[in-house]
Amino acid sequence: MATILDRPAQAGPAAPVVRAITFADVKDALLAGVQDFNRAPVIGALLGAIYAFGGILIVSCVFALDLGYLAYPLFAGSVLIGPFVAAGLYDVSRELEAGRQPTLKGVFSTVFAQRQRELGWMAFVTIFAFIIWMYQVRLLLALFLGFASFGTFSEFLHVVFTTSDGLSFLAVGHVVGAALALGLFSITVVSFPLLMDRDLDVVTAMITSVQAVLASPGPMIFWGLIVVALLAAGAVPVFLGLIVVLPVLGHATWHLYRKAVAPVA
Repeated sequence: MATILDRPAQAGPAAPVVRAITFADVKDALLAGVQDFNRAPVIGALLGAIYAFGGILIVSCVFALDLGYLAYPLFAGSVLIGPFVAAGLYDVSRELEAGRQPTLKGVFSTVFAQRQRELGWMAFVTIFAFIIWMYQVRLLLALFLGFASFGTFSEFLHVVFTTSDGLSFLAVGHVVGAALALGLFSITVVSFPLLMDRDLDVVTAMITSVQAVLASPGPMIFWGLIVVALLAAGAVPVFLGLIVVLPVLGHATWHLYRKAVAPVA
């Protein structure tokens, strides 16, 4: 009689194959992102508006609570969770790629269904990283500026830009922040669209993402700088530019993933 041990083990999903990309691939992905936004502007603008509204709400709250000095680190931290916010845009690009016209209902249904898959754990990782990000800001504030209470935002800016402790806070804060951002970027740049596309575990997705960055460090870091620059530019006009910037970057991220990870054979 055959036993369980006699049965052949079922092979799991094949490990993703990473491909090196070039600066030209980054440019092509960005142009493809613009094209996808033009093909489904309503869905993209709506998702971008939700992200923009979140930014407006957060900044309004911190200034209402006299915590204006947290506005900049909060915005910078929101960039870290951008790949999660853009999950619906990956589905839009996937539908367009397959020759189907995406619908708002279908996109939200797909995103909502991710709660039963590994994407939810990836979202947890980014939110945890965001919390760590804010804690390090508070720690550096305490180390360099003490626990002083700043009456106004302009007072805080005066201390930061006109004192040695303030300038040291800015320098160290940006170095530490850049290191944290690079680490999170490395584990998320490919993992979110990969988990939307394939039924893999979150650890495999993060490892694949890091491998993609290591395979093409120059183009990948260049892509990260583009993301930061465009999000910053989009936030200048009261966050309203994010209505266009976020969907373009979300679609472009999908196409960059397609270039960096070989399709299933």
